[in-house]
Amino acid sequence: MGKSMTDYASFRQRLDAVLRTLDVKQVQGFLIAERQWSPGQPADPEFAMWMMIVGSPSLQDLHERARKWLETHGHEEEAKIFAARDKKPQGKRKSAPSGSGGSRTDNKSQSSTKRKK
Repeated sequence: MGKSMTDYASFRQRLDAVLRTLDVKQVQGFLIAERQWSPGQPADPEFAMWMMIVGSPSLQDLHERARKWLETHGHEEEAKIFAARDKKPQGKRKSAPSGSGGSRTDNKSQSSTKRKK
């Protein structure tokens, strides 16, 4: 299993590097060479490229651009889903009772409550 995870990590790094070019032909060529796509598939490779970009945690600096592309090319629903997802982590961090510091004053009280139990 270790080798397959290493292989996937390597593939993912190479894919992200190709996605970062924003060149549909390069992305298509890479994915065909990696036997992930077939010539002529998917039907809309540009849409697929932007979806992969907005879905990649490593490409966060391109997420806003990808969402804008989706919105302006008839894919508003997909753009909304990813916009909502990208906003969630901040909300989760604020409500997490981690007790690991931060600016919330109730972290200390939650930590001491946990210790007493």
